[in-house]
Amino acid sequence: MTISSASLLARRNKNKFFMATYDNLPVYKASYDLLLEIFNFSKNMDREYKYTIGENLKKETTEMITNIYRANCAQNKTELIGRARENIEIVRLFLRLIKDLKQITLLKFVRINEIIESISKQLNFWQKAVV
Repeated sequence: MTISSASLLARRNKNKFFMATYDNLPVYKASYDLLLEIFNFSKNMDREYKYTIGENLKKETTEMITNIYRANCAQNKTELIGRARENIEIVRLFLRLIKDLKQITLLKFVRINEIIESISKQLNFWQKAVV
């Protein structure tokens, strides 16, 4: 390939949008880490909370990851990112409740809250970028 044809190819590819695969997105990776943390600590919850709040927490986190995947593939990402942002706030609410019910240590609560904050910021930035 000559320099001029390489330059032409680079210019042609510059205008194309290359979508990252969902599993390479930092927000997806952080969300997956959050889900693993939730599964790990929910095993030690009291039975009364494990099958109510614990299951709801897992469900919301799974829905959030699903919305992130769908947003990455969709043309109109705004609505799906908005849903993922709603999911992360509900996860934050459930986590606070679990802490208040003394089902999680303070150290684990802080660690998980840092992950939640990271996800929330990434989703917020992503939503602003696509609008």
